[in-house]
Amino acid sequence: MTDRLRTAPHRRSRTRRITPRAHWLLLCVLVVTLSAALLLQGYTHHMFGITSDNVTGPRGRAEAVPGRVTHGGPVIADAAGAPHTARPKAGTIALTFDDGPNPVWTPRILDVLRRNHVQATFFVVGTEVVDHPELVRRIVADGHEIGIHTFTHPDLSRLPPWQRSLELRETQLAVAGAAGVTTALLRPPYSSENDALNDADWSVLTQAGAAGYVTVLSTQDAEDWQRPGTDRIVANATPHGRAGQILLMHDGGGDRSQTVAALNTLIPRLKARGFRFETVGAAVGMADPVQPAGLGEHLQGMALVTVLQAGDWVVWLLGVLMFAAGVISVLRAVVMVFAARRHRRLRKGRRGRSWGPPVTERVSVIVPAYNESAGIEAAVRSLVASDHPVEIIVVDDGSTDGTADLVESLRLPGVRVIRQENAGKPAALNTGLAAASCDLVVMVDGDTVFEPETVRTIVQPFADPRVGAVSGNAKVVNRGGLLGRWQHIEYVVGFNLDRRLFDLAECMPTVPGAVGAFRRRALLALGGVSDVTLAEDTDLTMALCRAGWRVVYEEHAVAWTEAPTSLNALWRQRYRWCYGTLQAMWKHRGALVQRGAAGKLGRRGLVYLFLFQVLLPLLAPVVDVFAVYGMVFLDPLRITALWLAFLLLQLGMGLYAFRLDGERPGPLWSLPLQQFVYRQLMYLVVIQSVFTAVSGSRLRWQRMERYGSLRAPAGAEPNGDNRTAAPEQLEPYEAAQQPQPYEAVTHSGPYAAVPGPGPYASQPDPELYPSHPAPWPHEAHPQPWPYVTPPRPAPHDTTHEY
Repeated sequence: MTDRLRTAPHRRSRTRRITPRAHWLLLCVLVVTLSAALLLQGYTHHMFGITSDNVTGPRGRAEAVPGRVTHGGPVIADAAGAPHTARPKAGTIALTFDDGPNPVWTPRILDVLRRNHVQATFFVVGTEVVDHPELVRRIVADGHEIGIHTFTHPDLSRLPPWQRSLELRETQLAVAGAAGVTTALLRPPYSSENDALNDADWSVLTQAGAAGYVTVLSTQDAEDWQRPGTDRIVANATPHGRAGQILLMHDGGGDRSQTVAALNTLIPRLKARGFRFETVGAAVGMADPVQPAGLGEHLQGMALVTVLQAGDWVVWLLGVLMFAAGVISVLRAVVMVFAARRHRRLRKGRRGRSWGPPVTERVSVIVPAYNESAGIEAAVRSLVASDHPVEIIVVDDGSTDGTADLVESLRLPGVRVIRQENAGKPAALNTGLAAASCDLVVMVDGDTVFEPETVRTIVQPFADPRVGAVSGNAKVVNRGGLLGRWQHIEYVVGFNLDRRLFDLAECMPTVPGAVGAFRRRALLALGGVSDVTLAEDTDLTMALCRAGWRVVYEEHAVAWTEAPTSLNALWRQRYRWCYGTLQAMWKHRGALVQRGAAGKLGRRGLVYLFLFQVLLPLLAPVVDVFAVYGMVFLDPLRITALWLAFLLLQLGMGLYAFRLDGERPGPLWSLPLQQFVYRQLMYLVVIQSVFTAVSGSRLRWQRMERYGSLRAPAGAEPNGDNRTAAPEQLEPYEAAQQPQPYEAVTHSGPYAAVPGPGPYASQPDPELYPSHPAPWPHEAHPQPWPYVTPPRPAPHDTTHEY
C-alpha cells in the first residue's frame, strides 16, 4: 500500500487553475447599484422633509423683483423673460392643497370635494408621489389639477441651481410615472404672497420660468398648518369681499383632520355666498397646464418610481438584517463566553482526576512536507525534544528545495524520512499513516514547532476510549505588525473560543493540521485521509464524528506555526480554508438527519458553521453599508453608539479569551482597525468561496509562503526519555549514510488495524506524567481557523503543495 500511495498519479482535474471573475463583476454591479439606490433613497427621504410653512428670519433684499410682480397677481409666467402675472376672476376661489398626497388625509379631502362637486389643484411632493402613486392617479381621475411642490420639499432659494433643476425634474418624472401626465404649475415650498418675494426667491422663479414653469403663489392662507381649530381655519379661509382668491391649504405634512372638518363647513358656506370653485388654470384662464406625458417620459417616470420604491424596501430589509445580525452577534457572544466558562470549569475539575490513567505509550508523529526547508529543521528538532516517546516520520512529498536532504543531514535520532513523488498532502499523510508503528498518531505541519510537553499533553485524552481525535492549540509565532496582531486576535478570540464551544457541545468540526492527534485504527477504519476536499483536516474530523468518535480540544497542547505576512498570502490561505470547509460541510450534510454523535455534528456543528462562518459574513457587508448610510442620512450619534457598543462587546470577548489563553491583552488595541480592514477581507473570502462553490468550480491547491521565522524551543535536543533514540548520538550536521529514496515499510496490510499497546498498557509513576502541564509563558498564541492550514502549489503548475 505504501508503494501505491507513493506513486499515486496527479489528479489534474483537482488542481486545475481557475480564474472566477464574473462574480466579482456581478458583485461590483450589485454594490454600485445598492449604493446608488441608498444614496437616492437617503437624499429623497432624509436630506430634507416637509416642515412647517412658518418662515422665520429677515425677508432679505428684493431689489431684483420687478414691481409688477410684487404688486401683481399670484400666478407668475415667463419670469425669465418678460414676466407677467394673473389674478383669479372675481367671485372665484381656487382651492390649492400642498404637501400631499397623504394616504390618510388626501382621500378624505377628495371625498369632501366630490360630495360638493368642487375641483381643486394639488401641489404634490415627489417623495409622496413615489410612495402613493395611486392617489395621484385618483386626483387626476376625479378631474382635479396637478402641480409640483418639489421632490423633497426643500427651500429652493437655499439650493444651488443644479439641485433646483434636479428637484423639479424628478418631481415631474414621478408625476409622469404615477399618473401619465406632466404639469406646468409650480409652487415653491415656503412661498406665500407676491410681496414676500426677495431676490433669492426671484432667482428661483426665473430659473423655473426658463424651464417652462408657471409659479403659483397664494393670496389667502387658511393657516391650517398651525392646526388652530376648525373655526379658526374657516375664518382664515373666508374672503373679505368679492375678489378672486387662491386659497392655500394642506392635505399632507401632518394631522389634517381640522382641514377636512373645515372644508365641510367652508365650501357650502362660500357657495351660498355666490363663490365659484375652480382649478388654478381655470381661475386665471390658462390653457390646459396639465398635459399627457410622452411615452419616454412616462417610462422614465415609472422607472424612477420603481427604483425609489425598491430603495425603500431595501432600506427596510437592511434595517431588519442589521437588527438580526446584531441580535445574532450578541447571542453568539453570550453563548461563547458561557460555553468557555463552563469548559474551563469542567477542565479544572478534570485536571485533578485526569482523563484516566496516564497515557505513556509511544506516539507516531507524521510530518508531511513539501518545500519546507525554511522551517523543517526547527520543526523536527522540537519534536525530537519531546518529553514523550515518539517516532517521527517526515514524508517528503516531492520537494524541490532539498527538504528531505536537510532532514536527513541532521541525523536526529528517531527521525525517519520517506520520499514520494508529489501527490498532495492527503497522500503524504496516508503514506505516513501506513508507515506508523504506533496506535496513536500526531499530525503536524512542516511549518510548526512543538513545545517539549505538547505530544504528551495532546495524547492524554486518549485515556478515554471514546476519544478518537484531539485538537491542539496552534499559536502564531510571527505576530509582528498589524496583520500579525489581527491574526493573533482572530485565532485567540475566534478559533479558540469556538473550539471550547465545539468541545462542550461534542461537535468539533476541525482538528487543525498544525497540531492534532488521532487513533490510528480510527483513521484506518475510515480508509485514511480523503483528498476529495481542500480541507482534509475538516473532512477527516467530520468523518470521525460521524463514525461515533469523540473529538476534544486540549488547549494546553501548544504548537507554534507561521502565519501569512501579506494580504495576498492571507487571502489565498483563508480562501482555501473556507472553500474546503464548504466542501466538507456539503459532503457531510447527511449528518443533519442522523442520530447520536453524527447528529450532534450535523445539528450543532454544521448549523453553527453555516450561521456564523457563512451566513453572517455574507450579511456583514450589508450591515456595514447600512451603517455608512445611517452615518450620512440618519442619526450619526445613534449609529456611532451602536458601533461602539459592538466594539465593546468584541473587546470584552477579546479580554476574556486572552485571559483564558494566558495572553497579554496588548494586541487588542488594534481591534478597531481590524474591524475596518481585516474583517472586510474575511468577508470577501467567504463571498469568493461561496461563489466558487455555487458555480461548481474546483479550486486548486495554493502554495503557502514560508518565512523561516520558526525556531526550535530552547534546549530542543534529543530527550533521554525518547525511547527511539539511536545507540550513538551524532552531531547535527555530521555526514551520514543516506537511506534509500523509498524506504521499505513493513506492514501487516494496507489499512489493517495494527496491534499495538493499548492506551492503558504502560503506566509509570504518575508524577512523571502530570495530566495537564501548564503552557509555555509565550506572549501570544493565535490558532488556525476551524479549517486549518492546507496544501498549496506553485503559481503556474499542477503540483500539490502545502
